[in-house]
Amino acid sequence: MKYPSIALSKLIVLSVLILLPTISAFSQAKRYKTYDDYIDTYKGIAIDHMKKYKIPASITLAQGLLESGAGKSSLTQSSNNHFGIKCHNDWKGEKVYKADDTPNDCFRKYKKAEESYDDHSRFLAEKPRYKNLFALEITDYRGWAKGLQQAGYATDKAYANKLIKLIEDYELYQHDRQGKSASKIKKEEERFIQQNYKHTPYKTHNLVYVLAQDGDTYEAIAVEFGFKPKDLYKHNEVPEGFPLKAGDLVYFEKKKSKADKPYYEHTVQVGESMHSISQLYGIKVKNLYKMNKKDFEYVPEEGDVLKLR
Repeated sequence: MKYPSIALSKLIVLSVLILLPTISAFSQAKRYKTYDDYIDTYKGIAIDHMKKYKIPASITLAQGLLESGAGKSSLTQSSNNHFGIKCHNDWKGEKVYKADDTPNDCFRKYKKAEESYDDHSRFLAEKPRYKNLFALEITDYRGWAKGLQQAGYATDKAYANKLIKLIEDYELYQHDRQGKSASKIKKEEERFIQQNYKHTPYKTHNLVYVLAQDGDTYEAIAVEFGFKPKDLYKHNEVPEGFPLKAGDLVYFEKKKSKADKPYYEHTVQVGESMHSISQLYGIKVKNLYKMNKKDFEYVPEEGDVLKLR
């Protein structure tokens, strides 16, 4: 879909407008202390495994949170199984039985949580069906979440979207940067500054935006167009440090309360969140929840139809 570019003079006008404060989409989501405690307990292991196995720490932590109920599920309590991994034919260790897909499914049992984390990393790294995920950037948690669901890690149609919501609500993506060395991060930042990449402004839904490129940050785009980074964070309803992926829309002005015609509905796809859907149509996240009579705990499931106006 092509969008007409806007004149530079309009960009100059936009850059000097009074930018009204908005609330980050993720600041409205309820955070649970149990989840924060779980993250604090296991983030070190997740980061170590990221460096060893090349699995994003954000994905490991989100899966642990989701599969173990932040360490409180009966399976985790009884067997230290944090990732819901079943026995399969190649499992030689201890076993525990619990109702899941059948009334008496076999799950792996571990002596301690660290063994569960190690087995999870090796499970993903050694299974051929997950091979393609390791070609993704270590910071591409959205691609990993989508790929895990498509590869059959779980049967839940909202599995990828649940992982993405956890990662964004608890800012787990921040841990993924540690998968790159400090020197590599510095070199990437210097390269983008030196090359002075230019973005083409577009207009859609009567809102001015640019498309993010590989390696982009909100800070770099803000510098290029003379904005304050905090203003771009506010307009796009994300917290400071939120990662960008190539193709993401970055708005230069406050989003709308509802989508323009003829966009009345959206059918949810794998890997989408309420925030990514709101970005697609240029509408505020809180309005998207409100129009669909959902609270901030809702996770969009593949096939759900959401109202846009």
